[in-house]
Order: sequence, then C-alpha cells, then structure tokens
Amino acid sequence: MRQSSFQAYAVSFAIFVAMLAQAAFATDKYPERPVRMIIPFAAGGATDVPTRLTSAKLAERMGQQFVIDNRPGQGGALGTAVAAKAEPDGYTILQTATPFVVSPHVYSKLSYDPLKDFIPVTQFGSAPNVLVVHPSLPAKSVKELIALAKSQPGKLDWASSGTGGGQHLFGELFMSMAGIKITHISYKGSGAAAADLLGGQVKIGFPGIAIALQHHKSGRLLALAVTTAQRSQQMPEVPSVAEAGVQGYEATFWMGMAVPKGTPKSIIDKLYRETTALLKSPDIIEGFKRAGTDAAPSDPAQFRKFIESEYEKWGKVVRAVGIKGG
Repeated sequence: MRQSSFQAYAVSFAIFVAMLAQAAFATDKYPERPVRMIIPFAAGGATDVPTRLTSAKLAERMGQQFVIDNRPGQGGALGTAVAAKAEPDGYTILQTATPFVVSPHVYSKLSYDPLKDFIPVTQFGSAPNVLVVHPSLPAKSVKELIALAKSQPGKLDWASSGTGGGQHLFGELFMSMAGIKITHISYKGSGAAAADLLGGQVKIGFPGIAIALQHHKSGRLLALAVTTAQRSQQMPEVPSVAEAGVQGYEATFWMGMAVPKGTPKSIIDKLYRETTALLKSPDIIEGFKRAGTDAAPSDPAQFRKFIESEYEKWGKVVRAVGIKGG
C-alpha cells in the first residue's frame, strides 16, 4: 500500500514537472503567430498613436507582428467586450485607457466586468486632455468661456469622442465644477469630434493632447487649458484648468495593456518585461512625447491597484454628474 502511494506520488510529481517544463517552453516560443492588439477607440486618437509606436517595437523584439484592431464605440465598451470574449492565450491584447473604468458606471448592461474579466499587464502612458475652442468663439480664456456659457445657458455646445469616454467625462466634470450648462454632442471617435471642431460646427472640445497640440500650433483651435493638475511639457504656455480658475479640477488620461482573464502568468510576465523595457528606451520616450504622452510603466500589481482606485474615483464622478448610457 505504501509502495503504491509512493508510486502514485511519483507519477503526479512527474506530470507536474512536465507541465512546468511545457509551460516554460511555450513561454520561450511565445508568440508563434501574430498578436492582435485591440484598441477600443478610433484610429488617430490619444490611445492609438502610442500603441502603434509600441506595437511596431514589440514586433521587432518578439519576432511576430502585433496587429492593430481598432474597435471604437460606446466609450470603449464595444472593443473591450470583444477582448473579454477572446481566448486567453496571449494572442489578444486590450490596449485600454481611462474609459475602461468609466463605462461600467455609465452603461447598465455591459457583457464584461473590467475588474474581474481582465488581468492588468502594465500601464504604459499618461497624458492630459486639452480644453479647446474654435477661434470664432468669443472666449480666449477659461474664465471668459465660463462667463460666456453662463450668459447663454444651454446655447453653446461641445464635442466628445463618445458617451462615457474620457473626453465626455472630463468635459462633464469641468461643466459641473464650473457651474455651467453646455450641450454635449457625442461622436463616434476622436477623429470625428475633431473634424467638426475644426470646421466650427461645434465650438468647444476636450481632445487628447496629440490632436490639440497640432491644431493649437496651426491656429485652427485655441487651447485654453490642460486637464492635468500641472502644465504639460508639450504645451508649457497653456495653464491647467485648476490654474485657470476651476480650483481642484484634475483629470488625467492614462492608457495601458490588459489581457483576458485566464491568460497564463508566464505570458503576462513576458509581455510585461518586453513592454516595460521598451517604455524605458529613449526612442519610445521621445516618440511618446511627440504624441503628447508620457511613458509611465508599472508592474501588473501596481497597475491593478491603480485601476481599482480610478474605478472608484470616476464612479463617484459619474454618479454625481448623472451620466447615463444605453
């Protein structure tokens, strides 16, 4: 009996060792085919540009293509739902951002839970959004904009990249804290919102700095303030919203990498190592800066803690402002 028990233990241990060896071998070979990187936002936006820089370098380092798959809509919820249903094998990655923790508070019927259905890999960037106006609007500062809006309640309008997205949330927080009412116009993506801002169909917006910077420099849009607590190095002449008159206002657009729940830890660890190594390289740091983004790597545990804190923070804002989706 004793010998039989020992033999059973020996067989189990051998199987366990074989499984460990197989997992290590699989990690060494990963990836063996192209990896899909889902961006749940439109091409050309604040998340898209840094992701494309990163994916190209990851392909060089890991020997396989990292294919960008833009799935915009519903404030990032549509593309995130696609990623949540993907096989947890490391071949589908979600490049997520601030709306990841906003959508659950805005939309009552999501098919996924951001805190339960995904494993954070690393935060990889952070950036301000920018309060901009069309030059035809008779407001050249935050204080002038607030005064104009108070004199014409509900008559002005502003564009966002979609209900529940970062632009929408940052804008609603601004309206609430400034005590003004401006009509929200929701678009399907940053590009569409920016197009109508540039054309003057809407006069006010909160685009990402990658979009705002180029059009502010050309004079096609006027940047009034950045949403972060401090001024941006990319736009040092532009004050923060808090500095410009709305005390206590702060909103940062962050982005990061997550994978579906069940993805092997060995693959997560490899993605983390390769991505954070890139984020410390001078060419990526410089590329991010040109896109208005600061590289901000973190480990999976740090990123999870950050996501949980952001989930609580923006949940309170959504409830206070009363943002409702479908």
